[in-house]
Amino acid sequence: MPRIYLDNAATSYPKPPGVAEAVARALDDEGAAEARSATRAALRVHEVVARCRQRLARLLGGPSAERIVFTFNGTDSLNLALHGLLRPGDHVVTSAIEHNSVLRPLRYLRDRGVEVTSVPADEHGRVSVDDVMSALRKDTRLVALVHASNVTGAIQPIDEVGELARAHGALFLVDAAQSAGHVPIDVSRSPVDLLAAPGHKGLLGPLGTGLLYVGPGVEEQLDSVRQGGTGSQSEDDRQPDRLPDKYESGNHNVPGLFGLEAALAWIEERGVPEICRHERELTEQLIAGLSPIKGLRVYGPRSPEERVGVVSVTLDGFEPQELATVLDGSFGIETRAGLHCAPGAHRSLGTCAGGGTLRLSVGPFTTPEHMEAALAAFRALANS
Repeated sequence: MPRIYLDNAATSYPKPPGVAEAVARALDDEGAAEARSATRAALRVHEVVARCRQRLARLLGGPSAERIVFTFNGTDSLNLALHGLLRPGDHVVTSAIEHNSVLRPLRYLRDRGVEVTSVPADEHGRVSVDDVMSALRKDTRLVALVHASNVTGAIQPIDEVGELARAHGALFLVDAAQSAGHVPIDVSRSPVDLLAAPGHKGLLGPLGTGLLYVGPGVEEQLDSVRQGGTGSQSEDDRQPDRLPDKYESGNHNVPGLFGLEAALAWIEERGVPEICRHERELTEQLIAGLSPIKGLRVYGPRSPEERVGVVSVTLDGFEPQELATVLDGSFGIETRAGLHCAPGAHRSLGTCAGGGTLRLSVGPFTTPEHMEAALAAFRALANS
């Protein structure tokens, strides 16, 4: 039975050619840490890590590579942004569709004196700009919003929300877990102060990699949450203030960053607009084929231009987890079922009590034939 992987929203698979080889090269051929010695191997490691940082800055439209801070995943990036910025008495505006990587740090901070206002989402998982405007206060410190829902795929109006935040003197944090690498992003043109993303999803790198973009001047407000060795200013027991050292204590995940650099090279060669076009065509094919199936409901916007390639469904007669198990065991189709670490999104959709939804998510290596196989499986199950 061929393997049909439709769980790219969790982690991308397969990885581009050269990624596994780059990871192996870091382990087998180099074996050196980043910025910890001046050996030839260490200098080669530094070159690759610096190139990875530069590629990310180009991909996101960042003004300079040092504004890309390496982390260990998207959750680590979001925790750095939230814990590094917020203090008791601060006010935050966020939304009902956020991932637990935002919701749980904010709950922790709320229990310690940070005020949080969560705006609702509509039945497609979209946030209203007017609702964000109504939630803003004179003392709002931060607006935190996911770029694309990991449940419905709905793309949020980050430019409009960012302009509102800026007009009110608040910073704007974007969770790009489901958008980086899938849709074009340009932080030099968008009013984004902080942008967090994992390396293992749309950026096609290994697990254990991530980034936080820190906009100009934001580092003056954003504290480090981890202190230690950076390979720089070692004579001083204070954490360095310069970027990116301020936020990168301890050894980097060098094998992961080697793999991420190779993945970014592949993305650059193909181009994010081309990847976006490919995934939108697949999403359109999937939604068009699923919609007529009796007893099946598709959640989220219908237009591929309003969403990323994340499609959640329910099918009468099946619990979401049961449906995922049958698709995997009988058809070789790998999906994800449940609440997807975004309970508020499922409350907005009315799917929380029923155990959530089944989620299918495409990637650069998904094909129209994969979509047809998935559609055939759903038709067979709906008629069983």
